[in-house]
Amino acid sequence: MNKYEIRTNQKKEAIIQSALELFREKGYTSVSINELAAASGVSSVSIYNYFGSKEGLVKECVRILLRETTQAVERLLNEGIGFKEKLMQAVALCTEMPNKRMEHYFSKEAIDDQVFVELFSKSTSEIRMDILGAFIESGREEGAIDASISTETVLEFLQAVGCMQNQWGTASEYRSKVGELYKLMLYGLIGR
Repeated sequence: MNKYEIRTNQKKEAIIQSALELFREKGYTSVSINELAAASGVSSVSIYNYFGSKEGLVKECVRILLRETTQAVERLLNEGIGFKEKLMQAVALCTEMPNKRMEHYFSKEAIDDQVFVELFSKSTSEIRMDILGAFIESGREEGAIDASISTETVLEFLQAVGCMQNQWGTASEYRSKVGELYKLMLYGLIGR
């Protein structure tokens, strides 16, 4: 890596760390690009050059926050367990961890910021769909997923399942329904 690349990476890292700190404290709407630039010691132009927009910066922050979850799910692909078990664990990780990270990492002000929550959820959903797409392909290779159903349709179905889970208001409601939902997802109404 040359000096320019090193400096660029340092600037990006400073922006991301400042953004995480400011978004954690204030949410999204209350933080300006100028405030992000001042906190990270760069110009506002640098933020636009590296991330395209404040929304792009949120997406990168989410990717970093979910790196641990992403790595855990990717390790699942290589585990010596059956596809159904892998898929159930992956869906659970992709559903539970982002919500836990959000509640643990961000302040009440950030969580109350509807725009921030929507951007966080959208970015999380995109990452989740990329991960689950790899699982679907793996399931096809193992013969566990019907090859006549497109990956796109399976992903849309899983998004609908995620929307249902987002409707559940409490942790106890989640715990009581998640097993039934996974069974319905894997075996359908008729079962096997």
